[in-house]
Amino acid sequence: MKRTQIRRRAVAAAAGLTAVVLAACGPEVSSDAESGAGDTGPADGTLAAPDTDAPAGEITIWDRSGDLYEVFDGVIERFTERYPDIVVHHEAVDIDTKLPNTLIAGADVPDGVFLDDAKVAGLSDHFYDLSAVLEPYLDDIAAQKVDVNTVGGRIYGVPWDLNPGLLYYRADILEEVGIDPASIETYDDLFAAAEQIKAARPDAAPIHLEKEPFLSQLWLEMFASQLGTSLADENGELRLDSPEYRQILGWLDEVNKAGLGTRAEYLGPADLAALESGQQVFVPWAIWWDFAPQQLLPQTTGLWRAMPLPAWTEGGARSGAMGGSSFVIPRDAENPELAWLFYEFLVFDPEGFQAVYGPNAIYPDGLNTSVPSYAPAADPATPLFGPLDALGGQDLWPVAIEAGEQIPGGTPIPQWWAGAVDYLGDNLQRMFDGELTPEQVIAESTEQIQTNLVDRAS
Repeated sequence: MKRTQIRRRAVAAAAGLTAVVLAACGPEVSSDAESGAGDTGPADGTLAAPDTDAPAGEITIWDRSGDLYEVFDGVIERFTERYPDIVVHHEAVDIDTKLPNTLIAGADVPDGVFLDDAKVAGLSDHFYDLSAVLEPYLDDIAAQKVDVNTVGGRIYGVPWDLNPGLLYYRADILEEVGIDPASIETYDDLFAAAEQIKAARPDAAPIHLEKEPFLSQLWLEMFASQLGTSLADENGELRLDSPEYRQILGWLDEVNKAGLGTRAEYLGPADLAALESGQQVFVPWAIWWDFAPQQLLPQTTGLWRAMPLPAWTEGGARSGAMGGSSFVIPRDAENPELAWLFYEFLVFDPEGFQAVYGPNAIYPDGLNTSVPSYAPAADPATPLFGPLDALGGQDLWPVAIEAGEQIPGGTPIPQWWAGAVDYLGDNLQRMFDGELTPEQVIAESTEQIQTNLVDRAS
């Protein structure tokens, strides 16, 4: 994947979350009887699997253009071998722009859509409840993925990928300075390691500090996920004012004030330069950062390694979720039951998930920017993608699987989350600028988000 594609994903995520907020301000979603939704399913909007041994029909599946579209497209032939009477129309669509308006209009609605986890809850009134069809698989799906797709006790998305947070580091610099990566078990240990590196390399500011407001808020939520919390609880109530966020913000503030952090925009020119030069040594980020050494860091490719994130408390979780996607089935779909068969094959069938994550035309060594959220597909002893030369031949699969297993459960992401970037995301940057203390970030952001977003959404 090219750098422009990587950064486009981040921008698209921000735009898509905003689209959810805007859609929530549109016309009220009517009931099934009023809107005509659910004509192909039960009146309560709960989807059931087809009751025939020879399912037939046509489905339209929306995915974003790019690498994942090509990966999913490559699986369709295998699916149609299994179900020869189902025709799949696979379309590359600007989902973040097109989906909300299409759902509201109720015309030309696709049968299935690839959607960021962050958007599922905000549009869930338009989707089938998938609790019944998912029931046989639930015990084997990562709890965090089930939780982010659950609204009011109903599951609205087919959980797909898991995006565990990892700590990427320059193995050569740690060896040069005499730091054993295994000794970095807590964030206090990481702080101490950064101090040791800076003492040996005065120009270093070893820990990445994210500069872009949207991504910095997403990054903050990764840390919060480790502690089993998030901006909103399961009822959508704001819970930023908490000991967990004080601990995280306090640590980030200390890193910044001590000169131990490089503040840069994710994979922007300044970030890449700092990574190549050795100014930046530690990157706590989601698994998908592995694209950087694979394609964007030619001078230091092969020198990077990955390990689980440090824990906030001794013995605490060594990872948190940062991003993720699922598949949804709109209630105005023509053939929702057939769309379920497609996603069941893609996510839960060995032939399907091996085709997605294993070696393919797009990823010759396998798709390595996430791991499956379905336990039988995420067997540490049976890797679906191979070792990464960009990580010095490291086998990232067991590292990521172990990290994913440690992610605590989560909650649905509220529709106002994107709007909170104007407050929390910006205030986090103001803290890095020295304008706010961690306590002020919490106090000001809480008041702003509650008044301007939460209260208005209720």
